[in-house]
Amino acid sequence: MIITDLLERNARLYGQEVSLVEINPSEERDRAETWWEFNLIESADQDAPYRREMSWKDFDRRANRFANLLLSRGVKKGTKVAILLMNCLEWLPLYFGILKAGCIAVPMNFRYASDEIKYCLDLADVEVLVFGPEFISRIDTICNDIPDVKMLFFVGKDAPEYAEDCISLMSFCSSSAPPIALNEDDDAAIYFSSGTTGFPKAILHKHRALYHSCLTEQNHHSQSREDVFLCIPPLYHTGAKMHWFGSLLSGSKAVLLRGVKPEWILRAVTEEHCTIVWLLVPWAQDLLDAISAGRVQLDRYRLDQWRLMHVGAQPVPPSLIRRWLDVFPHHQYDTNYGLSESIGPGCVHLGVENTHKVGAIGKPGYGWETRIVDERGEDVASGEVGELIVKGAGVMDCYYKNPEATAEVLKGEWLFTGDMAREDEDGFIYLVDRKKDVVISGGENIYPVQIEDFLRTFDKIKDVAVIGLPDPRLGEITAAIIELKENVTSTEAEINEFCKALPRYKRPKKIFFDTVPRNPTGKIEKPVLREKYCHGRLVEVQITG
Repeated sequence: MIITDLLERNARLYGQEVSLVEINPSEERDRAETWWEFNLIESADQDAPYRREMSWKDFDRRANRFANLLLSRGVKKGTKVAILLMNCLEWLPLYFGILKAGCIAVPMNFRYASDEIKYCLDLADVEVLVFGPEFISRIDTICNDIPDVKMLFFVGKDAPEYAEDCISLMSFCSSSAPPIALNEDDDAAIYFSSGTTGFPKAILHKHRALYHSCLTEQNHHSQSREDVFLCIPPLYHTGAKMHWFGSLLSGSKAVLLRGVKPEWILRAVTEEHCTIVWLLVPWAQDLLDAISAGRVQLDRYRLDQWRLMHVGAQPVPPSLIRRWLDVFPHHQYDTNYGLSESIGPGCVHLGVENTHKVGAIGKPGYGWETRIVDERGEDVASGEVGELIVKGAGVMDCYYKNPEATAEVLKGEWLFTGDMAREDEDGFIYLVDRKKDVVISGGENIYPVQIEDFLRTFDKIKDVAVIGLPDPRLGEITAAIIELKENVTSTEAEINEFCKALPRYKRPKKIFFDTVPRNPTGKIEKPVLREKYCHGRLVEVQITG
C-alpha cells in the first residue's frame, strides 16, 4: 500500500472530521492567512493561542490541488520537490501533494543557513522549491545561484519577485486525485542526515519504507480513532512525521504545536484533549523543572486523558524518566530508537509494558531485526559492546549520489547504525554511544553517554555533553560541558567531588560551564563543542609533538 491511499481512505470515511490542528501560541492574532476556506476558531479569551484546523476531506483536496499544480507545470515522475517551511497546517498537504504527483519529497531543515540550503538543493537535484516567509532573506542570497531549481513557490502573502504565489495558483487547480500510478518500489522521499558528524547526506527512501513506518508506529502505540497526537518536533525530520503516521493509519486527529514552553504543552493537551505526546529530552526536562519550581501548577490543566508520553531522537537519561513517572504515575511510557536511514523511530522500541527496563532502548521493533556485531561483522556475546545493525522494510535505498558512503553502512540487507550498544540477558538493547564519539584514553574505551547519564543525576545540572580532547600523552581525555539549571551556581571542585563515585578512568579531566547546543531534533551538536574546545588544543598537541 502507498501512504497516499491512506489519506484518500480517511477523506472518504472520515471526511468532515478534523485531521490536523495548528496552534501557534506566540503568533499575532492578525496573522496573514495562507489557506482559503480555513477554519479559524476564535475565543473570548484574548490570550487564546492562534488556532487553525482542517478536515480529512480538505487535507486530501489540498494535496490533490498541489499535485495537479505540479503536473500542470510539466513535472515528471521522480522530480525532486523541496519543502522549506516551519511546522504549519500547509506542510503535510504539500508533502502528500508531492507524492501524489509521483514526485520525490525533499523536506529541508528550517535551521539551514543559505549555504546549507544551496548545498542540499544541489545534492538532491531539486527542481522545485516551496518555501515560507521566514526564509525569504536566506533564499534572496542564493536565488541566482541555484540554476537547477526551475520553479520557486511561495507559501504566504507578498511573494518575492522571483517566486510564485503557491496558494493562489492552487486555487485554480482540480481537487480530484491526479491519474498517477504509484507502487511500493517507487522512490518517495529524500531526507537529510542530522549533520551532527559533518555535512548532511541525502537519504533516499521508497514508498514501501513510508508505509512500513505507519505499521510500525501503530503497532507500538496502538493509536485508535479516539486518540489525539500532540506533535511538536519539526515535520521535516523523520521522527515527527513517522510518529504522526500512526494518526494517519488510525484516522485520528493530530495537533501541531509551534512552541515548546511547558505551559503551552499542557494547555494544548488540555484544550485539544491530547492522549499521546512525543517529547524530546530537553522539553521533558523543562516541563519537570517548571513543575518542581512551581512555575506550572498541574491542577490548572485537564490531563486525565493523557495516556502515553514517549521520547526519542537521542539517548534518554533514566533519571529523567524516573522523575517523569513520579510526577505522572498514570502515564504509559515508551522510548523509540531509529535513524533517518531507517525511516525514523521504531526499529527498536522499549514498549509500554517494559518500564522496569528504563535505560534500555528496547527490543527489535515491529517488522525489524537487530544484531550487535564486532569490527568483523560477527555477533558479540551477550553483554559485550558492539555496533548495532538493523534490518527491515524501512531501511533506506541508499545515500543519494554517494555509493561510497552507502557501501560503508549498507551491507546486504543490514544497516550499520554507527551506534555502539550491548544486549542484556533478557534481550533488551542498551545504547552505549555513537561509534564516532567513543573516547579512547590511554587505550581505554570511554563512552560519553555513560558519564552524561551519571552527571545528569546531580540536581544542579540541567544538561551535559562529554567530548574527547586531544592529549599528547593519553591520546584523548574527557571533558564535560555542563549547563546548570536556572539561578543555580556550582564550581569545578563541586563537580569533581560528585564524580568521585565514578571509576577513576571515567571521571572528566576537564570541566567547562557552558550552554549545551542541541539541534532541532534534540541531539547534542558535539562537532560544535569540539570546534569550540578542541581547536586550540589541536595546535598545542601538534607543537608539543
